[in-house]
Amino acid sequence: MAGHSHWRQIKHKKQAADAKRGKLFSKLSRAIIVAARQGGGDPATNLALRYAIDRAKAASMPAETIERAIKKGTGELAAESLEEVVYEGYGPGGVAVLVEALTDNRNRTTSEVRKIFERAGGKLGTTGCVAWMFAAKGIVAVPGDADEEKLLEVAAESGAEDVQRTGEVYEVYCDPSVFEQVKQAIADAGFTIESAEVTKVPTQTVEITDSDVGRKLVRLLEELDEHDDVQNVTANYNMSDELLHASVSSS
Repeated sequence: MAGHSHWRQIKHKKQAADAKRGKLFSKLSRAIIVAARQGGGDPATNLALRYAIDRAKAASMPAETIERAIKKGTGELAAESLEEVVYEGYGPGGVAVLVEALTDNRNRTTSEVRKIFERAGGKLGTTGCVAWMFAAKGIVAVPGDADEEKLLEVAAESGAEDVQRTGEVYEVYCDPSVFEQVKQAIADAGFTIESAEVTKVPTQTVEITDSDVGRKLVRLLEELDEHDDVQNVTANYNMSDELLHASVSSS
């Protein structure tokens, strides 16, 4: 999953720029609102809220903005009505794409997501058509200059499943049920955590070697990521880092 994993790191860098424009803050606020609405405003007992807050803090969202989003979720402040929607479809090269969104207008978002797929030569599918190709995993990213042997030891002792070198970082994979303890163990061991999230990862991949397909696929992923209602996008492709960077540059 070299290309797929490396794309996640590229996304994190792009999100730093999005944060400056406030666009990322809006997405993160929505995630906090929905999490608080569904499970209450205490992150100690609401894991979804804790994850949403952690992502917001990682993006340097102000504490007062986080608190305001929590209050909107618990009903202390007025908030828009948001609905969770998962879109499934196929992109260029037959790549399976999973899109998680929060929307206040399902019909509008569905129409816009469908058009994004179609512009890239892909197609929006029906519920369940690709979800079976993905599994939820916790992923903790650590800078690539970290002590690999020590990281492997901490990861194994804390219950992680795997450690992979991806571009400039190590990615520690674990079951979502032990995500918090793995993340805490890595932090306690003195490692810098670049990012930490529970997300969907592909259980099987499609190899992409054609530059035109790679360019269209990256454009599809970028347009989906940039949509205001979209929270997360993942796809089951594999391509070389060289082709991925060339596709990003030309998209």
